[in-house]
Amino acid sequence: MQPRNSRPTSSALRGAVDLAAVKAAGEAAQKAEQARAERARQAAAAEEAGIAPAGPAYPLVIDVSEETFEAEVVQRSTEVPVVIDFWAEWCGPCKQLSPVLERLAEEYAGRIVLAKIDVDANPQISQQFGIQGIPAVMAVVAGQLVPLFQGAENEANVRKVLDQLILVAEQRFGVVGGAGQGQAAEGGQGPYVPEDPALAAAHDALDRGDLGGAVQAYQNVLLDQPGNAEAKLGLAQAQLLRRVESFDPQAVRLAAAADPKDVRAQLDAADLDLVGGHVEDAFGRLVDTVGRTFGEDRDTARLRLLELFEVIGPEDARVTAARGALARVLF
Repeated sequence: MQPRNSRPTSSALRGAVDLAAVKAAGEAAQKAEQARAERARQAAAAEEAGIAPAGPAYPLVIDVSEETFEAEVVQRSTEVPVVIDFWAEWCGPCKQLSPVLERLAEEYAGRIVLAKIDVDANPQISQQFGIQGIPAVMAVVAGQLVPLFQGAENEANVRKVLDQLILVAEQRFGVVGGAGQGQAAEGGQGPYVPEDPALAAAHDALDRGDLGGAVQAYQNVLLDQPGNAEAKLGLAQAQLLRRVESFDPQAVRLAAAADPKDVRAQLDAADLDLVGGHVEDAFGRLVDTVGRTFGEDRDTARLRLLELFEVIGPEDARVTAARGALARVLF
């Protein structure tokens, strides 16, 4: 595998792959809020008793294998954002990036956990995550996968991405880690920036599984702020989840396999592919549908593909590749 460098931007945090996990985010946030309240109670009791506050009750940097992934990453992510460093011994850029990630994990003192995964020793995890080049860095928050960046990055850029991850984890899921609130300023991070109330309401509706309410709330935000990228992403996710919530997956896939020319069946199957994390399959299905149709059917398939691009995010390499494939069948 060869690394591909890409600049981490705010949109790098927008492409949640496992969209089905959005429905469980509200429950995860509630559990995290309860845990945070308990930590605050314990801290207050310790302060009253004159006892120095304890550090996080988990290691900050861990080596993760296929056997320990569920416990150390998925379950841990309900307590603290888990940043995943995909690396290998032969990878030169990994040797530059990994020490930066480890140092920042220690500096952030419990607001993140760094999980290190050797791609050679754990090929199944790498395959499931669609790792195409290393170093690659992703995160899991409340069971939801969040791609961060790929390729070696300097410490300043990595810090920006981690700061935003921590903010998103707290605001959207109530996941704050062992250090709790207020430590960002002490660690030299930027000041807290309150979220737009209208956007926060839309996020809350999506997290609760109120998909109709989320769609309406995101549309309201976009009426006032047509260029709001976060609202565009949220609207695309909510619309997708609302489309598939009434599907019978087996029936949808049988219909799509029975008639490749059935545009509606292909659209539904592509939606299921994307919700299941099969991004390339969803894109490939719709590109093929565009290629074999004409007129209104072709335009319908093309527009659905563009909607799914919004769900993943324009900077994702899979979107770039699919755009190229779409251009080749259109022109």
